[in-house]
Amino acid sequence: MRSKTFLYSLFFVMAMVVGCKDNPKKPETPSNTSTKEKDSTIIVEEEKPKEEEFKLTEDNAIDFFFDYQKNLKENKVRITTKFGSFVIQLYDNVPYHKANFIYLTKKGYFDQTQFHRVVKDFIIQGGNSDDERTAKKRREIGRYLLPPDTRKGYKHHRGTVSMPSSEIDNPHMLASPYEFFIVVTDPGSYHLDGDFTPFGKVIEGMDVVDEINRQPVGKGDWPSQNIYITKAEIVD
Repeated sequence: MRSKTFLYSLFFVMAMVVGCKDNPKKPETPSNTSTKEKDSTIIVEEEKPKEEEFKLTEDNAIDFFFDYQKNLKENKVRITTKFGSFVIQLYDNVPYHKANFIYLTKKGYFDQTQFHRVVKDFIIQGGNSDDERTAKKRREIGRYLLPPDTRKGYKHHRGTVSMPSSEIDNPHMLASPYEFFIVVTDPGSYHLDGDFTPFGKVIEGMDVVDEINRQPVGKGDWPSQNIYITKAEIVD
């Protein structure tokens, strides 16, 4: 009887040993091991480097506007102010200056710039501002000048739109592309011929131009009250 009991006990111990081998201990690891392993298999797509935004420079401006004007059909721009609006027609045979004005209009550059210089019975000059947003727009578009184009036979009659030269050391009278002036003098200011580039004329709303020219000014011909271009837009 004892031998049978001994055999039963022996079989029970052996069964326990085998059971322990079949059920090994789970490894002691943090509960988020599987998550980490899964996370490590996620493929992270690398961000593609952003393409540099195009900016105009003195090196690329002429080539750019040469190509830009090839298929350019627009030639009218409406300028709106608190005094009303007027329409400028651009000359087709002054291609770089025309293309520049259309390009800046489409970029929204002139919006919220000012007629910052008003000389009585002479000119109104626009396209500048002492606001930081205007300086920011210029930085984004680029820094460049345009060559004069004074041999197309256009004179500075009343209503002529022309481009001032840059204020920097500028013996070749290169034009400041962000600004423009409109002749108010009747019949014109012909002493400007040959030095500045006429590239368009006012065909509607000259009374608005005259009203701007009548506004009081302070030091440096800057209007006493800011005169904003609220909108510049292409006219079909």
